[in-house]
Amino acid sequence: MASTLAGPNIYRETIKKSVFLAHAGPAADVDAAMAFIAAHSDAGATHNCWAYRIGAAYRFSDDGEPGGTAGRPMLQAIDGQDCDRVAVVVTRWYGGINLGTGGLARAYGGAAANCLRLAPRVEIIDTVNATCACSYTELQHLKARLAQAGATITHEAFEAEGVVLTLSVPRQSLEALDAWLVNFSRGRSSLRTGEGPSGI
Repeated sequence: MASTLAGPNIYRETIKKSVFLAHAGPAADVDAAMAFIAAHSDAGATHNCWAYRIGAAYRFSDDGEPGGTAGRPMLQAIDGQDCDRVAVVVTRWYGGINLGTGGLARAYGGAAANCLRLAPRVEIIDTVNATCACSYTELQHLKARLAQAGATITHEAFEAEGVVLTLSVPRQSLEALDAWLVNFSRGRSSLRTGEGPSGI
């Protein structure tokens, strides 16, 4: 199962006098990835090569290095580490010794892979948006059960008859949680994944 990073990470390596500094971090969307890349690029460095993967969306840049020697190996490192929703920047300060195309690919891909491998990870959980309703007397018990199922409450609407909750529910917990809710409310409520809140 794919994972993303719990937070940013840094990895530094010197290869034949060239310094490679990798920054990796979580990126929820393309804008976040590009912002991360901009924030961790050094204008004074020889090259700032980068790659990101966000679901089916991905991009990479060799930033002046020979084609295929930097960005693509970095993207392969992201995929090889089974990461998603991440951006990686590898900044290089040239040390005067040419590495050759194979050496560059190993250096950039290796720096990215090590940076990702050493970073703390969090599993990406597939979630479904849903709504449910309950009476005020049932609310605390329902909240406790939602927490056990890994569901998060994204909105609460307090009405005269009770509360309508908007939820983000792990897909794998959806069926069991719905069955529990129907039983708990004696059939008066269920999880709705379509539009419109359920009845109380």
